[in-house]
Amino acid sequence: MRELPKVITIDGPAGAGKSSLGALLARRLGYTYFDTGVMYRAVTWLALERGLNPRDEQAMITLTERTRLEVLPPTVDDGRQYTVCADDIDVTWDLRRPEVDRAVSLVASYPAVRAALIAQQRVIAAKGRVVMVGRDIGTVVVPDAPLKIYLEASIEARARRREAELRGCGGAVSLDEIRAEITRRDELDQHVMQPAPDAVVLHNDHLSLEDEVERVVALLEAGRRQ
Repeated sequence: MRELPKVITIDGPAGAGKSSLGALLARRLGYTYFDTGVMYRAVTWLALERGLNPRDEQAMITLTERTRLEVLPPTVDDGRQYTVCADDIDVTWDLRRPEVDRAVSLVASYPAVRAALIAQQRVIAAKGRVVMVGRDIGTVVVPDAPLKIYLEASIEARARRREAELRGCGGAVSLDEIRAEITRRDELDQHVMQPAPDAVVLHNDHLSLEDEVERVVALLEAGRRQ
């Protein structure tokens, strides 16, 4: 019987539910859950906090190279899935702010920013027993991962999920604004929004989170029986 894979990758567009699936799957398997997107969000938040312009590519590169990022297991029992620190500042709950949402795709599009963060992501992947979530994990970060999942969902489904998330945090953003923002982010993220050739594509408009986890577990069990 085959061993479970060292790394499972989950990619897909904004709002497809990657983080929810990744976190629940990692708990089910006893793996580490690592949402690589929080690294790009942390750099973006820090740039905005320091008054830097996200459109200044060189400033974003310098900031990324000089910032110490840590993604840790939850350090506070407040519902967080992880703790993210940027230069020793706990920024976990700042990463989902609307202003970060609007700028993160631009910051993540800079090749040198991606290169710096991908190097850190590969170190984490090499430790094994990790579910890694992002945009280009299966295609760029860990192209040899044994199991790759690519989530797809309609803009409408993704917008409604994002609206529910924001309302749960006390936000008050209209559904029309969320749809427009997701469409804009899709356009910015096109360079990293392709499934790997060997990825399992899972369209989840009408699947519950539990259904998604069961489908991935079934794939793992099928692989172990081969």
